[in-house]
Amino acid sequence: MEHVTGLRCVICHSVYTPDPALYVCPHHGQEGILDVEYDYDRIQHKLGGVAAKRPLSTHWQEKGMFAYRPFLPVAHNTPSPPLLVGATPLYPAPRLAKQANVAHVWVKDDGRNPTASFKDRASALALMKAREAHADIITTASTGNAAAALAGLAASTGQKTVIFVPATAPAAKIAQLLVYGATVLLVEGTYDDAFDLCLAASESFGWYCRNTAYNPYMAEGKKTVIYELYDQLLAQNAWPPTHIVVSVGDGCIISGVHKGLRDLKAIGLLSEMPRLIGVQAAGSAYLYEAWQRNEDVLTKPPIAASTVADSISAGLPRDRVKAITAVRQTNGAFVRVSDEEILAAIPTLAQGSGVFAEPAAAATWAGLQRAVADGLIQPDARVVLLVTGNGLKDVKAAMSAVGKAISVPADLTAVHNALAGLLL
Repeated sequence: MEHVTGLRCVICHSVYTPDPALYVCPHHGQEGILDVEYDYDRIQHKLGGVAAKRPLSTHWQEKGMFAYRPFLPVAHNTPSPPLLVGATPLYPAPRLAKQANVAHVWVKDDGRNPTASFKDRASALALMKAREAHADIITTASTGNAAAALAGLAASTGQKTVIFVPATAPAAKIAQLLVYGATVLLVEGTYDDAFDLCLAASESFGWYCRNTAYNPYMAEGKKTVIYELYDQLLAQNAWPPTHIVVSVGDGCIISGVHKGLRDLKAIGLLSEMPRLIGVQAAGSAYLYEAWQRNEDVLTKPPIAASTVADSISAGLPRDRVKAITAVRQTNGAFVRVSDEEILAAIPTLAQGSGVFAEPAAAATWAGLQRAVADGLIQPDARVVLLVTGNGLKDVKAAMSAVGKAISVPADLTAVHNALAGLLL
């Protein structure tokens, strides 16, 4: 970790020596999330200096997130997993922009990662940190995507994993875990119950804990999406966007996005932060409520979370301090959308861009519409929608959002009759 200078508590700001097995501030327990700090002068030197009109990397399409290794908290000799993580496409979506009444919309499709979700970025780094910690087993709690990401990346290296998942997780996500060979424990309770049980088990058995918003290095993997956005939009002469829309449950993705932006600002590639728009489901709107009411997230009690978008269901967002800081420091906003709006967003996003998203990922489109309607995003905006998971993760939810297929006998006249008034 040649460029890392320390781990700083987000509550008391104490700084600790970097250690792959140090998760939280000893003075604040699980609430004392740590932020990884860097020597940006050394990073700039490693990159050979930086220039606002020059790409960070010309190899990101081949190397993915590890094209940006100078920004990552790993030793130079720690091998990365063999799967290509990152290098996900960024699509212009002019029809969505027109529908939303904004100047530009781009869709960053992180459902194209190896296990079909954004969480692969964090899990790739988790494997490397576990290797540095000489851990035999890695564990995590998840509603599905982080678990699948860990199981899949671990399968590529032969690493053993134990996964804690709420028993209510979609069957497709559980199937991924089993196919990859993970030991899966279905917890009869909520995601928060699974999270706490995972922490207790990792401490008791000495496992390496990948839990996001607990392990400080996970945000460092997630931030790599920003470096790719920089290189992709720079190539289109469109950097920076004015807004980045991110679905929010535990708050870890939006905090990772913010960290990537902070990195770029620190090395002189960003003068003004894009505004971060955090999208929450109405049934899991802890951070939206805290932002609206200017509440202290360290004292605000948990809520009862319930939403069709399982990936963003969290009664007590674990990374809430960093998440609300990300929105406040970028002059952004939180919006909340109903489950009905989220489900309706799945086919609209797909038909407007060709990207099939699971409910939590499609929530970004619903959130953009809500933010425009609320006057939070103006017509001249240039907006990136971060799509964090593929729609095949939850086919049942997608099917509930669309009409039924048309049954016809094997007869051309029947086809003509069925399509009359539709296409013919």
